[in-house]
Formats: sequence, C-alpha cells, structure tokens
Amino acid sequence: PLLAPNTAVMDIAVAQELLDVDAGLTRLMVDPQQPLVQVSLAQIAPHLQLTPPEAGADVARLTGSFHLNLTAFGLLAFAVGIFVVHGAIGLAFEQRRGMIRTLRALGVPLRRLVVVQTLELLCLALIAGAVGMCGGYLMAAALLPDVAATLRGLYGADVSGSLHLRPVWWLSGFAIALLGTGLAAAAGLWQVLRMPLLAAARSRAWALASRRAARWQAGAALALLALAAVLTGFGTGLMAGFVLLAALLVGAALALPLALDQTLALLAGRAKTATVAWFWADTRQQVPGLSLALMALLLAMAANIGVSTMVSSFRQTFVGFLDQRLAAELYVSAQNAGQAADLQRFLEGRVDAVLPVQSVSRPLMGVPVAIYGNRPHATYRDNWQFLQAVPDVWQRVAEGKALIVNEQLFRRAGLQLGQKLAIGPDQTLGNSLQIAGIYGDYGNPVGQVVITEDLFKQLYPEVVAQRFGLRLDPSQVSILRGDLMKRFDLSESNVIDQAQIKALSLAVFERTFTVTAALNVLTLAVAGFAILMSLLTLAGLRLPQLAPVWALGVTRARLAGFEVLRAVILAAFTSLMALGLGLLLAWVLLAVINVEAFGWRLPMDVFPAQYARLGALALMAALLAALWPAWRLVRRSPADLLQVFSNER
Repeated sequence: PLLAPNTAVMDIAVAQELLDVDAGLTRLMVDPQQPLVQVSLAQIAPHLQLTPPEAGADVARLTGSFHLNLTAFGLLAFAVGIFVVHGAIGLAFEQRRGMIRTLRALGVPLRRLVVVQTLELLCLALIAGAVGMCGGYLMAAALLPDVAATLRGLYGADVSGSLHLRPVWWLSGFAIALLGTGLAAAAGLWQVLRMPLLAAARSRAWALASRRAARWQAGAALALLALAAVLTGFGTGLMAGFVLLAALLVGAALALPLALDQTLALLAGRAKTATVAWFWADTRQQVPGLSLALMALLLAMAANIGVSTMVSSFRQTFVGFLDQRLAAELYVSAQNAGQAADLQRFLEGRVDAVLPVQSVSRPLMGVPVAIYGNRPHATYRDNWQFLQAVPDVWQRVAEGKALIVNEQLFRRAGLQLGQKLAIGPDQTLGNSLQIAGIYGDYGNPVGQVVITEDLFKQLYPEVVAQRFGLRLDPSQVSILRGDLMKRFDLSESNVIDQAQIKALSLAVFERTFTVTAALNVLTLAVAGFAILMSLLTLAGLRLPQLAPVWALGVTRARLAGFEVLRAVILAAFTSLMALGLGLLLAWVLLAVINVEAFGWRLPMDVFPAQYARLGALALMAALLAALWPAWRLVRRSPADLLQVFSNER
C-alpha cells in the first residue's frame, strides 16, 4: 500500500526472467554510510558511474501542504453554502409565520412543530447531499488529470490516474450536509421556540428577534477580527495562518450587515426628498433578509480577488524568475563522465561559454540541501536577483570567500545574512563560508547553496558535471542542437533549449491552480443564485410595504426600477468591501500561508483590470437576479396591491 502506483516489487531472479534479462543489473543502490576501511567504489568497479542522489524533500509534507490548501478552499465553499442555506431557512420561517401561528392556535404543540420542521430540513439535506456528492464526483473526475500532473510535476509525487470513491467519503459528505443544515437552521428554530404564540405572525416581533441576533452577530464579528489582528502579529505556523484566514473571512462576513445598516442610515438622513428617504429606509429594512446572500457574495468575491491576486502575482514573479534563471540558450546532459569530457572539448570555440551544472545533496542544519558549484560568469551577475545581499556578492563568491543560499533554506534553517555556514563533507569550521546573499527560488521545495566551481571541486572531487548550460547566439541554437544529437547520439531530452524548459515550467504552473479556479467559479455562481432566491422570496413578502407607496402615486414600473437599483447598490457596496477583504486575503496567502507551506514569500502585485472585471460580473449578477422579481412586480394587477389593504395582518 505504500508503493507508488504502477510499481511491482519481486525477487530479483523472477524479475530478470520476466524482463528477459539474462545477466546484469540496471543500477545498484549504495549505502552512503560505509566502513572506514572500505576500498572506494572507484577502485572496485572503475567502469561504473556513481551518481549522487538528487536533493529530495519530504513528499508527504509537500503534498500535504497542497492538500491543505485544497481543504481550505473546500471549507470556504462550505462556509458560503452555510450562509446561503441559513438565509434560505430564515426566509422560509419568515414566510411561515402565519402558518405557525394558526397551527399553534389549533393546539399543535410547539415542540412537535419544531421536530417536524427539523425532520423536513434533514430530508432536504440528505437529498442535497446526494446531489452534491454526485456533482463533486463529476468535478473531481474532470479535475483529476490536472491535479495528478501538478503533484507529479511540482512535487515529484506519483498519483494514480483513476478515481476511487470510498464509502467513508460518502458518509462524510452526508455528515457535512447534515452538519451544515443544522448550523444554518439552529437560529431560526431557536427563534420559533422562544417566540410567544400571538407574536409569531407579527413582523415587529420577528424584527426585534432579528435585532437581538444582530447584536450578537456584531460582537462575534469584532471578536473574530480582533483574533485575526492578534494572529497577524504573534501567530506562527501553518495552522495559525489558516486560523487567521478563517477569522478574517468570517469576521468580515459577519460585520457586513452592520456596515450596510450604518451606511444606509447615514444616506437616509441626508436624503432631500421623501421618495429618496423612503428608498434608503426601505433598502435598510431589506438588509436582514438579504444579509446572508450578501455575505455569501462577499466571501465568494473576496476569495476570487484574493486567489486571483495570488495566482497573478505568482505567475508574474515566476515568469520573471524563469527569464533570470534560464538565461542559457541551450542545456545539454551527457550520458556519462567520459562523454561529458568529450562534450566540453567539442564545444570549445563553438559557444560563448560553457556553464557546468554540478551539485551534491546532503543535509545542512537538519535540512536537505543541494550544494551547487557555479563557474564564475556574467550570466549569473546579469540575471540573478537577490532578496538580500552584501556589496560585491558575486566577486566574493568567485574568490571562494562566500556563498549564497535560496530563500527556502534561509527561512527553514533560520539563517542570517553574514552568518557562516559549513558546507564541506565533514561540516568543520574550516569549510565554513559567509552567507553573502539570499536569492528567490520559486517553485523549488529544496534548499540550495551556491559556491564557486573551484571550491566545489576541492570539497567534492568525486562529483563530475554532466549537465551544461551553453551561451551562444540564439540563431545558432537549432544548428548546434542537431550537431550534438547526431555526434554524441543524444536524445531530445538530453539537449533542451530554453523555450522548452520555460514552456514545461509554465504548463506545470497553470495546472497547479486549475482546482482553485474551479472552486472560485463555483462559489461565485452559488452566491449569485442565493441572491436570486432571496429576492424572489422577499418579493412575495414585500407587498404590504410596497402597496402603500403605490397607493400614494408611485407607479409599479418605478417601484420595479427601485427594486433593481436596490439590488445593484447593495451588490456594489458588497463589492467594495470584498475588494479590501480580498486584498487582505491575498496578503495572508502570500506572506503567511505560502511562506509556512512552501518556504518562499512572493511579492504582492495588484491588478485593477481583474478587480474591475470581477466587480462588473457581480453587478451584472445582481442585476440579472433582480430583473425577474421586478418583472413580476410590474406584471402584478392593481387588485393584488389593493387586496393588501383588505386582509393585511
């Protein structure tokens, strides 16, 4: 069960028979810890090639970070769903006020009413859970190839290409559906239990109950935002980062109705005409009914802004990073040490520079590290950018007096600029060099140290460079590539040009965020649907408020226009709050989550065009959601509005 997919382990004799290999072995694994009296492998088998292991990392930890990010976005979608369901249940109870009063007056016990409504909600939750599980399975099947490619390309983890749905996942899915429904319905059921018999049908009683709940909600929002502020200053670790993220998102969502209420009260106080004053006051009255849908919209938009800012910042930085690090026009890999020597002799005079890529893997300060020996050249001085560095950093490295490290090692080992680091085989002080610079190494989970080539050969003479970066005229790349493949019998994978490596790296990058993009679209669509359902539900409840205004001379068409304008204004205000919240979310993802999960911090850039496009989509969604209720209002007959005065409660 711990083997990688598509892997079989068996006795060597049986394997040779099945593979039709008469004699010989493909490779041998050598224990790095050998007895002191042991003769070196080069003397025992000089014809064999000793290849140092590549610098590795804890794949389980790295893929665990990836899974944790997916889990976080899944929880965000769950939170949006809870707000939507909570709003729908609240509006359903609002519609049933008269029915609850009538049933209680007829002698139906209150507890029985609550039990029946609870069972009704549970049945609906099970149906919704089944539909959600089927939809999730289809989404997972569509996204699995990109996820597998991400884990394989970014982390080196082999993932099976088939989808397995375990029974425990079905059970957990239904449990989540029931739990979410229970959380969403708790407040509404509690209000029904606490409300006196004759108060159940009066709007004022429900409004007072909602106002009491709003005070608790405001207190919870302040507490969560205070917790987020404390964690920003004093929190450490990945889990603290996710708690900060949750506190910030939920706290801001809970604060949205209060912010809307105070803003609308201020606007109503500054109204110049009675109609405008009524519009702002009526909009303020509708906030409780729409608050949950607006919270869902706030979370969905903030997640879109935050994640798109993170991804775009990452992409912009990553493309620039590739341009800096992949400066050589051609990369060639020899098949053995002898061929590597022949390659270097062949390339003399044919290229501007030959830059060997040679490294050795070993632990430093408890962290797996790859130590590289770079040949001094202007390629590095002109292209590499440092996060921190001393003056004349490359000169000091070339003289063998200093080294540079990547950001991952710098953060994980708690290093400081100017600190000495022992990089020799025996890690003695005699092999210690001063850290002269820290460079960004985006996308690489492994720590790196770079020293000069001469010092590397002194410390690790057994390592022979077999991969080289070649600097030459770009117009000569295809010609030289063909010559190398023909003369040395090299495959295409052994001679790669810069454009191929960049294309492969960017392809892996694009796959990495396919899942998060899908979740963003899903949450935004759910939030838009929630606004539509809330407006449709409120449309039937608002006749008693709209009929007197119509009777005073405001036409149905104008009232419908007010309804559309109200939805757009509320969506616009929510979008403004979502912009600030989304930028905070992006900062947390880049400066906290990314650093703790992967070991590097990305610069944060802003993208106004993306935010404007998302805001326009939100306003369009609110406009479309309001058109149907507004159209129904225009189509209502005057008799429906007049009937309000005859049987209004």
